[in-house]
Amino acid sequence: MEIKIRNRSHIMQAVALLLFLSLVWAYAQLEWGLPNTVKRNVMQARGTIYAADGSVLARSVNGKRTYPQGHLAGQVLGMMGDTEGLEGLEAAYNRTLEVGEDVKLTVDPRTQASAEAALAEGVKAHKGEYGSVIVMETLTGRILAAASYPEFNPNNWRSYSAETRRNRPFLDVYEPGSTVKGLVVAAAMNDSLITPDTLYNTPMQRHVGGRWGSVIHDAVDHPATLNTKYVLRYSSNVGMSHIVEKFPATDMRNYLLNYGFGQDVQLPVLSTATGRLQNIRKWDDLVRVTSSFGQGMSSTTLQLAAAYNTLANDGLYISPRLVEGATPGERREVLKPATARKTRDMLEAVIEEGISHSAGLKGYALAGKTGTSQVVVGRTYSKDLYDSVFAGFFPADAPRVTVAVMVHGAKLDYHGSMLAAPIYKKIAAGLFSDWAAAPAASTP
Repeated sequence: MEIKIRNRSHIMQAVALLLFLSLVWAYAQLEWGLPNTVKRNVMQARGTIYAADGSVLARSVNGKRTYPQGHLAGQVLGMMGDTEGLEGLEAAYNRTLEVGEDVKLTVDPRTQASAEAALAEGVKAHKGEYGSVIVMETLTGRILAAASYPEFNPNNWRSYSAETRRNRPFLDVYEPGSTVKGLVVAAAMNDSLITPDTLYNTPMQRHVGGRWGSVIHDAVDHPATLNTKYVLRYSSNVGMSHIVEKFPATDMRNYLLNYGFGQDVQLPVLSTATGRLQNIRKWDDLVRVTSSFGQGMSSTTLQLAAAYNTLANDGLYISPRLVEGATPGERREVLKPATARKTRDMLEAVIEEGISHSAGLKGYALAGKTGTSQVVVGRTYSKDLYDSVFAGFFPADAPRVTVAVMVHGAKLDYHGSMLAAPIYKKIAAGLFSDWAAAPAASTP
């Protein structure tokens, strides 16, 4: 009997030891790395990322993070490592997602797909290196599309380089070039320095900045006298030099700050680049002029879209939004509504009278401005490396959407009117179709 009791005691001790060791093992795995079965359970609890229409962009299935839409908004979503988000929304909202809470984006899948397709087609056709697009809802600041090219599919993220995974519309910084002309003209009109009909002497080149200044040039042939409207139509640097001649440097720079340049974008949690405005101490006559056509300053595609959205939104700046329910960003009045509307009229004429073939749609009112900026390599501007840029909105008389486009390093037809503007046009055509918006009847 004693032997049986002793044997049972040994068995119970062994069972207790095994249970104890199992607990120790489980704890150790929680601390230093989950086994596959536990990983699966944790991954299944991770929240889902939805698009604005409720379609699933990222979810966990059988212990694996999957992205059902493939490369759609891939750089925005980022990707998962073994246990946590590594880049993009997966990283920025990791704490929210890992406790099982869902995240819903403002991104519209149809608009995102249209922007990605138009961007990819344009970059490839012109032998560019990369590009980005932002599509914003004018009245709300909701980001309907944030496209990057080359494309990135987070389902097999290890196959892509860090450069390809880059969320370019939020992170790439470049000189926005002549797109800034529309914004500076609006600011000068807002301070009653000029009107749409003010006339300027506009030879093809002009020396600015005094003895130590520089000669600025125009690229497009134009009459020797231009009014403000046609300074934008012909994208005249010389004309802009006259427009800002009496614009106090501090005032002009403050307008650019209020448009969002040189400042952080108030987009909670997400990583965005800031861009740069030169320090006010450096704003001599030459810097004031070059800044008026977007040279010597820098921005992201997101910042450029938000700035142009101010024109579209009757002079009210609204911080972009990407996640539904996130803390609202800034709202500030930059321009009088009447000023914004006059500027929209002039930017509509830029397309209708200047680049209707590349940026216009017959029967629809579109507005915007091109930019073609040389890229700084080392400390000098390259003679063969350019950024092609366009920013605009539509319908011009009552904008619903603002679009900004950038393509870097195109080898063929790199001018903004030849490359970025047609991308804008294709995105606009897709949205007008989605809205079932009929073209205006043509006049006989």
